[in-house]
Amino acid sequence: MLADLAIKEFLAETAGNAPVPGGGSISALNGAIATALTEMVANLTIGKKKYAEVEGQMKTIAVEAAMIRERLTGYIDEDSEAYDRVFAAFKLPKETEAEVAERNRVIQDATKEAALVPMKVAEEVGSVMETIIYVAHKGNRNAVTDACVAMMTARTCVLGAILNVRINLSSIQDEAFVKRMTQKADHLEAEAIRIEKKLMDWVKTVL
Repeated sequence: MLADLAIKEFLAETAGNAPVPGGGSISALNGAIATALTEMVANLTIGKKKYAEVEGQMKTIAVEAAMIRERLTGYIDEDSEAYDRVFAAFKLPKETEAEVAERNRVIQDATKEAALVPMKVAEEVGSVMETIIYVAHKGNRNAVTDACVAMMTARTCVLGAILNVRINLSSIQDEAFVKRMTQKADHLEAEAIRIEKKLMDWVKTVL
């Protein structure tokens, strides 16, 4: 399991000549890092008298961020496994018409799944980005830059995951599926850019 590797081992796997782990798994990792930092800022706020009025919200955020972080950690491997299924599908026999038809069906199904996994990553992290603004504004001020790093990492996650969605959509023949996923990708991408800019513009006024 990629997620169980030590940092140096994971980086070595990424640097190797195999196609996985690739950009999709790295996007999921970035998302997990973003949620971990969000959780950290919340935990650094909890128990401080100065922030007593937001302690309840911070406890909720810490719990929710931990759950999302766990799911994103799972997506590190899920993305690589989805790629492996596409690769395996292309190796299926294609000697007869029936084999060609079956091969095409399996390729299409596997490619759809390979698009759905990074979309889940983008959606999970996109749902956290406004929360990152909240912890930056209301959380422990000594950790405001950590919240900003969480935001920048979250944006990288969403945009990277969306790129992986788009490259898979380019091979999918189901036009309705492609249209639906493209619209969702366009929205998530625009929102990630907008929300990050909102926080980074604000932080310049307080540092």
